Amino acid sequence: MFVFVCAGCGARLTSPLSQVTLPLHARQKYGNGIQLPVLMEPGTFAVDPEPWGPPWRRWEEIDPEEAAARGVYAPVYALSDAVPGAIVIAPGDTRGTVLIPEKAGGYCCGLDWGDGPNMACEACGLPVASRIDDCSLWQAVWLVPDAVRRHPVDAAGAAPLTWAELMTEGKVTPPVEPIARWGSRTGSYYWWSWNPQWEAAAGHALAHLLVASQGHPVTVPNGLVEEMFQRALETLLPANPPPRRAVLAGPDRPAQDADILLVPVHPQTGETWTPAGPPTSAYSVPLPFGVWLWLAFPEPHLPVVPASGNLPEGVLRDDPPAPRAHHLFRADSGTFQDTLARLPAARSPWLREILEDLTQHLSARIF
Repeated sequence: MFVFVCAGCGARLTSPLSQVTLPLHARQKYGNGIQLPVLMEPGTFAVDPEPWGPPWRRWEEIDPEEAAARGVYAPVYALSDAVPGAIVIAPGDTRGTVLIPEKAGGYCCGLDWGDGPNMACEACGLPVASRIDDCSLWQAVWLVPDAVRRHPVDAAGAAPLTWAELMTEGKVTPPVEPIARWGSRTGSYYWWSWNPQWEAAAGHALAHLLVASQGHPVTVPNGLVEEMFQRALETLLPANPPPRRAVLAGPDRPAQDADILLVPVHPQTGETWTPAGPPTSAYSVPLPFGVWLWLAFPEPHLPVVPASGNLPEGVLRDDPPAPRAHHLFRADSGTFQDTLARLPAARSPWLREILEDLTQHLSARIF
């Protein structure tokens, strides 16, 4: 485990934290006026390897060779020239910091990073972090990489869970959850909707599915996987046969004979699961572990247990069905665009055309 301290005076700025992989939805902007929860689990931190935040440069100002050297192969709105390596933690894990009042105004429903770091070291006043809690953004504290230092607080630390341990101890990410909105005259209210984490995961995976398709149709398993991807795949891909087949594969789910494998990513190490045995030519499409676990082993809607005693034999419960979203599933367009632009295959004319027509696809409501 580690703590982060001020680079100026050495004062402690966080509680002890364990490193995990950066969530796919870390930079997601979701809806309008939406009250999103905290991004990181308590006691964890993640590092963003890419720069983020001002100063920004528009795509027109960037040489394509420079962009490719930075891992961007298709046009994006802008690229950041900030220092890479920002560290994200849960707001409750901060210690010894204060808000900078003059950096905390001018936003919709909360704080944003538009004015630069808005938190300072309480001991010496050095700006060290940005507290984010504005509407439609995941609540988090982003530590400035060159304003903090990481110090180990134990010699060994806990080893990452094995895939077998993850299957026992890992958490699923439900596909549907209550979404809250700011700004109602009667206070915050919510409705059941698709989980924003699933929409970000789908945007990331859809970009990989298009690359894996090689311009052919792609079929996916029936059920929730089909609900996530098939409509978008049929819209974005030509109907030219032969189709390529995608299946779920991972721990306790042996890889089948398929062209594309939908596989989990280890939440602590970022490692993508690979099948045992001889190397396979199948393209591995990564999914966050919690999303993959629900898809591979969906949880049934269990009836409520009686307060005391057991139900008589032969008596069935008439419980309400599990909540459902009231609209078709749509992948997150921002995550899709950012992912596809960073895959070398995005240089292909047909994939570049999909990115250029993204506004049209938004109108078709597949994103």
